[in-house]
Amino acid sequence: MKSIFVNPERCTACRTCEIVCAVNRSSLSRRLPEAIYEKVPPLPRVRVDKAETEKGFPIQCRHCDDAPCLDACPAAALYRHEEGLVLVHEERCIGCWMCIMVCPFGAPQPFRNFRKVLKCDQCKGMDMAYCVESCPTHALMLIDPEDISKGRFKPPKKGSLIALNFVSGQGLLKPEESKPSPQQ
Repeated sequence: MKSIFVNPERCTACRTCEIVCAVNRSSLSRRLPEAIYEKVPPLPRVRVDKAETEKGFPIQCRHCDDAPCLDACPAAALYRHEEGLVLVHEERCIGCWMCIMVCPFGAPQPFRNFRKVLKCDQCKGMDMAYCVESCPTHALMLIDPEDISKGRFKPPKKGSLIALNFVSGQGLLKPEESKPSPQQ
């Protein structure tokens, strides 16, 4: 299964991923000029939060192996897809937002106008992951972790990749960081 990875050194916190996600996933018009004036404003399934540095960091559902949101949902609206993604049955969501409360990453977002929850589904069933395709600095990448382990994908020379999907692990270290340090 492909996972969304982020290179935090490339993220400029421009929020292009947020805008494109909101317009393409929540907007009725699917066009930015019209979306701005929609009665119910479109909401993104990704958000850029300030990180410890001055730059931002995209926050999306990480589709955890042991996802606390799955157990917390009293309506069984959240489920694990056969590919490993944690998805939402929107018709079952009762808007209790327990998943929001238990998520350690703050990934699910309340869609207050409809008392539903929004969360990243990696644009399942669509031609592309909108956030990945729209990122002007290529800080977001949709990569199969197996391709990395088999050497079919070369990580960027600058920076490190961090998996936004814990099914594939917590991240990838730069080669010099993965070697044990010599003892003095």
